[in-house]
Amino acid sequence: MEDHLKQGKQSTVSYVICMLFGLGLLFPWNSIVTVMDYYLVVFPAYHPSRVLTLIYQASAFFTVAVLAYHEARVDTRFRVLLGFSLYFVSSLMVPIIDLASHGGGGLAPYTGLCALCMLFGLCDGLVQGGLVGDLSYMHPHLLQSFSAGAGASGAATSGLRLVTKACFASTKGGLRKGALVFFFLSTSFQLLCLLLYAVVFPKLETIKNYRKAAALEGATTVGADLAAAGIHVDKDAEECPTTRLSNFQLLTQNLDYAFDAAAIFVLTLSIFPGFLAEDTGKHSLGSWYVVVLIAMYNFGDLTGRYLPLVPALKLKSRTQMLVAVIARYLFLPAFYLTAKFGDQGWMIMLCILLGLSNGHLTTSVLVAAPNGYKKPEQNALGNILVVFILAGVTVGVTLDWLWLIGKGW
Repeated sequence: MEDHLKQGKQSTVSYVICMLFGLGLLFPWNSIVTVMDYYLVVFPAYHPSRVLTLIYQASAFFTVAVLAYHEARVDTRFRVLLGFSLYFVSSLMVPIIDLASHGGGGLAPYTGLCALCMLFGLCDGLVQGGLVGDLSYMHPHLLQSFSAGAGASGAATSGLRLVTKACFASTKGGLRKGALVFFFLSTSFQLLCLLLYAVVFPKLETIKNYRKAAALEGATTVGADLAAAGIHVDKDAEECPTTRLSNFQLLTQNLDYAFDAAAIFVLTLSIFPGFLAEDTGKHSLGSWYVVVLIAMYNFGDLTGRYLPLVPALKLKSRTQMLVAVIARYLFLPAFYLTAKFGDQGWMIMLCILLGLSNGHLTTSVLVAAPNGYKKPEQNALGNILVVFILAGVTVGVTLDWLWLIGKGW
């Protein structure tokens, strides 16, 4: 009985830590997105909402594509620790660049910010592929928690941004002060994730058991994590052969899931954040309008990642997922017409629905796809899906520039 309670507590801790990892994965980037109202003032001529997003996502896609190809030969522990370490350093550099330039803008600070966004993308590719692959062969609720954490990062950063913006609204240089406080909070969170992954996570009994089982099925990516927990697997005692489906075979068996993963984010990133930040006009909310729209999307995304837990809302077939993904493209004319003819209430509602559908479908695809495969194959398939997610994101942020046609740019 006591062992059962202890195991239950460790499972709960593992769920919470996975959620924190999801938070940490996107916290730096969401920090950039949610202070876009500040960057639009500091760098008005450089389209920061579009340029920074494109740089970040292209870097993330290239990194995860290379690592997915070499997935079986890259140790997950080294990959994730390197990612969180670089996240911490680069997050700290964002406010330092702003302080060094006294918030004056200009090409040099903007170039430095672009370089940091490229580094953020590298970190995303290191951490996201590593963790999604690692969690894909564990209990589905762990991957669900990680996905929910990724959604919560947007909601958390938006909530913090609303607070910091309100706190400094009446002070001199309040917009900049709020942004600086925000980035220092983000840096602290990256350090927390680094310590949790390095010290706590590998020693949880439930996590050790999953990794031991993966090693016995031939996984070569868990060695360092098992060693950090004081476990050495005897390869002569392996229960299963190390043969597994190739990445190409896994992809051909899951082309529909790969398409879903890409198509979800092509649509989302063709609207968020560039269109919301620059193309929705001026309304009574003034400088708060962009912040509110981004917050509504993020809170919708967070809620959507929990919807698959409701049986009545769970998508039960691959066909249902595909139809739902394609149907989302109706958002394109809806946002266009609302920006042209609607008021801010309709735009806020659309942002919530965009976030809800994004979170729901993303979680559904990531949780459903690995079912029925060996653990090394599940790890590989998780990496493949992340490649398609980031490919979709990169295409989406590129298409986002099309909203500028006919606007004199």
